[in-house]
Amino acid sequence: MITDYANEKKPLCLANDSIPEELYEKYSVNRGLRDINGKGVLTGLTNISEILSFKDVDGIKTPIDGELWYRGYKVNSLINELGPHEFGFEKIAYLLLFGEKPDSSQLADYKKIINDNRTLPTNFTRDVIMKAPSKDIMNSMTRSILTLASYDELIDDNSLENSIRQCLLLISQFPMLAVYGYHAYNHYINDESMYIHRPDPTLSTAENILTMLRHDKAYTELEAKILDIALILHMEHGGGNNSTFTTRVVTSAGTDTYSTIAAAMSSLKGPKHGGANIKVMQMMNNIHENINDIGDREEIRAYLSKMLDGEVFDHKGLIYGLGHAIYSLSDPREVIFKGYVNELAMSKGKEKEMNLYNIIEEEGISLINERRHIYKGVCANVDFYSGFVYDMLGIPTELYTPLFAIARIVGWSSHRIEELICMNKIIRPAYMSVMQELE
Repeated sequence: MITDYANEKKPLCLANDSIPEELYEKYSVNRGLRDINGKGVLTGLTNISEILSFKDVDGIKTPIDGELWYRGYKVNSLINELGPHEFGFEKIAYLLLFGEKPDSSQLADYKKIINDNRTLPTNFTRDVIMKAPSKDIMNSMTRSILTLASYDELIDDNSLENSIRQCLLLISQFPMLAVYGYHAYNHYINDESMYIHRPDPTLSTAENILTMLRHDKAYTELEAKILDIALILHMEHGGGNNSTFTTRVVTSAGTDTYSTIAAAMSSLKGPKHGGANIKVMQMMNNIHENINDIGDREEIRAYLSKMLDGEVFDHKGLIYGLGHAIYSLSDPREVIFKGYVNELAMSKGKEKEMNLYNIIEEEGISLINERRHIYKGVCANVDFYSGFVYDMLGIPTELYTPLFAIARIVGWSSHRIEELICMNKIIRPAYMSVMQELE
C-alpha cells in the first residue's frame, strides 16, 4: 500500500519540488558549495591538511601536479620516511590527531591505547552485530556506532578531553565493527562458515584487519604493507569533502561524538564519495565481459569511447576512477599508490590486469581531453586502483567502503576536535525560497 501511495504522489513531487535551472544562475547559487569553475566556497579554516592542484604563476591560475599535506608535511614525504618493514598508519594518525610527529615514547603510548581498546562490550558482537546482519556493512557499522553510545556513561560530556577519548575508542573499534559485520553477513545471508578472530595487540591496524578477515589469519608482509599505505592515503583529505564537512556541521550543532561519526558514515557510503571504488570494479568487470583481448589498446579505446557516449556499461557517460573534483594534473595519492599496486600485481601474477589498468588510464584520459572541455585537466584518482588492490588482497567488495571509513575516521576525529576548539557558531548556510505564496 505504501508503494502505491508513493507512486501516486511522485507526479506531485516532480511538479512541486522541481526548481527551474535558470533560477540557480539568476540568484548566483553555488550548487554543491562550488562556484561555476568548480572551486569550493570558502566556509572555514583548518590546520589539519591541505590539498594543492593549482598555483598562481604571474597572475595566472596554473594546474600543477597534485599535493596532499598532513599537518605541514607532504604525505609522500611521510610515507618515504617509513622504514621498509614499518607500518605507518598509527604514527601518521597521531600526527593528524595531535598536530605533531610522535617520538618513540609517544608512539608506543598511542599504540598501547589503541590496542588496549580493540575490544567491544560483553556480548556486543552477538547481540548487536549479528542480530540483524546486512550486506550493507556501512549501515551495520553505523548501527553499531550508535549502539556503542548507550554503553558510554559520559555520552553527554562534549568536553575536549572526553571527545578525544571517544574518538580514540572508535578508531580502535572500527576494524572490528567492519570485519565482524562482514562475517555476520557472510554467515547468515551467504550461508558460509563463521569465524571471529580477536585482534592481536602486537600487530598494526593493517595486519589486524587481514588477521581478523582471513580464516587462517595468514598474510604476507607485502600484503599488510600495501593495505597500510592505502589506509594512510585515505585517512584525511581536507575539510571540504562531503563526509568531513558533515562531521564539522554536526559537531557545530553540539551533538555527541557517536552521532557525529554516524552522520559522517552515512555521507561516506554514497557512491559519489566513498563508494566510488566499487563503481570502478563494476566497470572493470563490464570491460572484461565485452573486450576480446585485454591487451588490445585499440579495442579498449573503442569501448571506452562508447562508454563516454553513454552507449555501454551504466550509460552515464563516465569512465570511473578518472577525474577528480579538486586535482588537475595528478592525484598524489594515486601517484604514490601506483608503485605499490604494481609490486603487488607482480607478486600475484596479475601483470596483464595491471597492464589493462594502465591502458584504460592512458586512453581514457586521452579520450576525455579530446571529447570534453575540462578546465582543470583530468587525472586518475586513488579510487581507480584501490578496488584492484582490495581484490588482489581477497577483500570482499562489501568491505571496500568500510575500509575507507577505518582510515577516514582519523580525519573525521581530527576535524571534530578542531571544530570543538574553534567553533562559536552553528554552521547554517542559507537557502533562498522561490516558493509561490498562495495566500
